[in-house]
Amino acid sequence: MELQKAVHQVFLQLSGSLDELEAEQYTHPCKNLSGNTIGQHVRHIIEMFLCLENGYQSGEVDYEKRKRDQRIETDKVFAGGLLPEIIRGISKENKPLYLLTYYDDLQVEPEKIGTNYFREIAYNLEHTIHHMALIRVGLREIGDIPVDDSYGVASSTLKYRKQCAQ
Repeated sequence: MELQKAVHQVFLQLSGSLDELEAEQYTHPCKNLSGNTIGQHVRHIIEMFLCLENGYQSGEVDYEKRKRDQRIETDKVFAGGLLPEIIRGISKENKPLYLLTYYDDLQVEPEKIGTNYFREIAYNLEHTIHHMALIRVGLREIGDIPVDDSYGVASSTLKYRKQCAQ
């Protein structure tokens, strides 16, 4: 599945940047990220995929009920170890799902929006790329950690840049 390959490629980039970081850099509050840490962004990425995987069996995905596991946020080795597990897990077949959404803090019962497993993987992939763009800012702030030019850049932007260069 091409979608799984795309997630794998992005996770390879993310894993590579984690390998470059010292433990204290992973948890360092970054001024340019409004005081958030790289670890917080990585946790968010991972938990969105885990939430999707947990909702696959029931057919309902509720991203707002993520676990928010502090270990992912503070332990870069643990976080990095979850990435291959996620890749292995997203090879399931496509099926209809419901996305449970809440549009304000007063809403008690969620709205159910029809979606499917592959669409949610695609959403999480784009969401990951967005957060990696933010992580890239943090990497530059804490030590100018080198990353590939495509790190945190959407595939459509990469295609457009390539087309413009020709």
